[in-house]
Amino acid sequence: MPEIRCTVNGVEQALNVPPMARLLDVLREELRLTGVKEGCGEGECGACSVLIDGELTNSCLVPVLQADGARITTIEGVADQERLHAVQQAFLECGGAQCGICTPGMVLAALSLLGRHPEPTIDQIREGLAGNLCRCTGYMRIFESVVETVRRS
Repeated sequence: MPEIRCTVNGVEQALNVPPMARLLDVLREELRLTGVKEGCGEGECGACSVLIDGELTNSCLVPVLQADGARITTIEGVADQERLHAVQQAFLECGGAQCGICTPGMVLAALSLLGRHPEPTIDQIREGLAGNLCRCTGYMRIFESVVETVRRS
């Protein structure tokens, strides 16, 4: 088995796993990063979203071999030590997080969106979060969380 090297949440990793294992499974089972959720397993819901070299990616669709040499950020790598990221704080305060299945992917999608559009319109917010499904909130509180993040910055 080839060794797969990548940086996950700022920590270099050397992984001895099957190269075609899903990145989602490697993150959850080998690295114990359980904030990455499996929703549909088909790349349709966004619950497994991570940032790979800054790009929002469904980790259920990525063989770990494709992550060789990459920088990966999961929800566990978003906060600064004990302090939540502004997006995470806004999700808590605005009620954007409910059952928690979609929340990690939504937060990473919001971070990706804000990296591209620091002051997004509501249409850009809708588009930027469109790949992430939520069954609890009706999306308005999630959108409000992103708007609140922008307002505070």
